[in-house]
Amino acid sequence: MKRFKNILMVCDDQGLHDAMIGRAIWLAKANEARVTLVDVVDAAPGDLTRKFAALPGARSYDFEYEVLELHRARLAEVGGAFRAEKIETTELVLQGTPFIEIIKQVLRAGHDLVIKGVDQPADTNSLFFSSTHLHLLRKCPSPVWVIKKSRRRQYARVLAAVDPDPADPGRAALNRLIMDLATSLSATDGSELHVLNAWGFEEETTLRHSAFIKIPDEDLDALIEEERKRSAERLSQLMENYPADESATGPARQIHLVKGNAPQVIPEFARKRRVELIVMGTVARTGISGLFIGNTAESILNQIECSILAVKPPGFETPVKP
Repeated sequence: MKRFKNILMVCDDQGLHDAMIGRAIWLAKANEARVTLVDVVDAAPGDLTRKFAALPGARSYDFEYEVLELHRARLAEVGGAFRAEKIETTELVLQGTPFIEIIKQVLRAGHDLVIKGVDQPADTNSLFFSSTHLHLLRKCPSPVWVIKKSRRRQYARVLAAVDPDPADPGRAALNRLIMDLATSLSATDGSELHVLNAWGFEEETTLRHSAFIKIPDEDLDALIEEERKRSAERLSQLMENYPADESATGPARQIHLVKGNAPQVIPEFARKRRVELIVMGTVARTGISGLFIGNTAESILNQIECSILAVKPPGFETPVKP
């Protein structure tokens, strides 16, 4: 996991918890990384002063200053835990739209990882992704690690969700990045590593039941089997770059080729196997400024119950400008 050297951790009241702080400290020490703690006041500079200027006797300028000082004090308290571990730490309070200011900070300082916590509603197993989470997952150029509250300091099971296609350079690079991160994390944590590729035959249901297109079942079955073989070969080619360590004494690596739609297969697999971290891509294509998260990734995010490390393909262009 020696790839993150300049970490940005978001310390807002929506997701600041001990599991996130502990993971960030562990990661910074393992990578000898520096950490920037950031909090964003959701108001442009001067907005709070103008908002409270009309109140009788209100010292509106002092009010804005005190709000900023309150956020700085909270960051300083969190930063104390990092400094106690001899980690180089910077604290920033920014003002403006949170996701925009966070991404601008990533662009200014070249942060190679953003860490943000997420709350889990008491009445449901699914995670609650705020608009800030989703905007970061859509638009932040660096990997975004959304960390769920947990009593465990290490992940028991990590899932790498891949979709190999050697003919597509962008997708191939994205899958290599997913595997680099997932193998490194699972090795560091001593986790089970599950590599999952969901595959399917386009319009299979339509072709089987169409009143207009007549394809014998045995012919369609043969076509589907050929697609399965192609998917298996692509997955095998990807895994050749990540040979299992036969001498390792930790949990074995497991590879899964599962027929079905990714938005259904991945969350269901994660629930059944009690996966604690999913490493996956959130954008499939590059070079398009402002490209939003794909429908597949969006659907998966709406169903998962565990932490997620989301990555973009090399060359991804964020619509946010510094």
